[in-house]
Amino acid sequence: MSKKKLKRWVEMETFEHVVQPGFEEVYKKNYYLKGKWANEFFGNMNPVILELGCGKGEYTIALARKNPQKSFIGVDIKGARMWRGAKDAMDEHLKNVAFLRTRIELINSFFSTDEISEIWLTFPDPQLKKRRNKKRLTSPRFLNSYNQFLKPGGIIHLKTDNAVLYHYTLNLIKKNQLEIVKSSEDLYNADEVTNDLAIKTHYEKQFLSQEKKIYYLSFKPAKKKSILEQDERKRIL
Repeated sequence: MSKKKLKRWVEMETFEHVVQPGFEEVYKKNYYLKGKWANEFFGNMNPVILELGCGKGEYTIALARKNPQKSFIGVDIKGARMWRGAKDAMDEHLKNVAFLRTRIELINSFFSTDEISEIWLTFPDPQLKKRRNKKRLTSPRFLNSYNQFLKPGGIIHLKTDNAVLYHYTLNLIKKNQLEIVKSSEDLYNADEVTNDLAIKTHYEKQFLSQEKKIYYLSFKPAKKKSILEQDERKRIL
């Protein structure tokens, strides 16, 4: 490990708004903050919103700046990358933002029924290799996981530069008859983009400079209804 990474690891340990549980604390166990993030961690009952796979935390921080009446948690396993967002939050004295370092496969150890109001998936790995669908953050495996803690009417947002991931997710939503809130194959050239959707990360700006399209999709999973992969639905129907 480089000296720079090591320094960041050490510094992260001192950040009160960063939660870094050990694997043994959460594997097949509930973390002590499960169901208590709003009241015990943030000290209020404001809506709690997740960014999963937050990377450097750019979107999490920008959302927190724009929405002081809401609380935001950026989730990622890469602590050295997450350091950037955590440092910015501390330097700006943002009280409505936290970072959680964990694997998204373990996310249900941290959040309880109806605890989360929205989920943002900003430029996740599209997992394009064969038989990698189950690793996509919009696969049924993960959507059913999110559904356990997303509030009724809660929204999932996907921003991506990858057409395969966008169409895979859109087809999955349609096949499972989920409610689409908004869908765009060229976000910034379709309508006027304002508020939270207008936030652009460093890499998103690079994509736009290369004249890549940004795809956006927001939808509401149906409570008490399992989401199935497209080929699974065909076998049932």
